[in-house]
Amino acid sequence: MFEKLRIREHMEVVTSTGQHVGTVDEVKDDQIKLTRSDSSDGAHHYIAFENVDHIAENRVCLKEGTPVPMGAGAN
Repeated sequence: MFEKLRIREHMEVVTSTGQHVGTVDEVKDDQIKLTRSDSSDGAHHYIAFENVDHIAENRVCLKEGTPVPMGAGAN
């Protein structure tokens, strides 16, 4: 189990295969808010904490099978 307090602004968020999903803008309630500048539609996207597998090397790694929000991971 990861410690959500370790998730910080500007950390990279990646899929279980290492594909870039976004960059942490802020931690909000039970979700990670991704930056707008990192999305193809210019909107904030959110990832629920329950989808986080672990944190390693300044990266938030998601669980296998976690759906990536439409528009996230454009860069």
